[in-house]
Amino acid sequence: MFFSQAGARPRMWEASPSEHKKWVEVFKACDEENKGCLSRENFKVAVVMLFGYKPSKIEADAVMSSVDPNTSGILLKEFLDIVRKKKEAQLYRNEIRHIFTAFDRHYRGYLTLEDFKKAFKQVAPKLSERIILEVFRFFKK
Repeated sequence: MFFSQAGARPRMWEASPSEHKKWVEVFKACDEENKGCLSRENFKVAVVMLFGYKPSKIEADAVMSSVDPNTSGILLKEFLDIVRKKKEAQLYRNEIRHIFTAFDRHYRGYLTLEDFKKAFKQVAPKLSERIILEVFRFFKK
């Protein structure tokens, strides 16, 4: 992604109260034994409920390895943080996709150097052509 590679971070995003409530409800529904935490399998079910896809083994491993070893699963606070980060990343990818689509005027699925120059003239008109060429070459790799 352009901004993450350039070193900038996406804006922090906060869930609405109704969305936060939904996340808590999903956690409670998936905490079948009322232990106050989610097992690996229950976490996968929660992700399906909230995001519509089953997490890969790699994603589940990463989440479970970040869990406090003194607990028997993902606590509500951890779950809410994971879901917020996933939602934030999802929104960020959508924003990047919209920006790209706006500059891909010929609907080719890629930007030519001319497309790139036109885009930068719109968003950063004082940027030198040399810098634009360097950025284009960097992302072309």
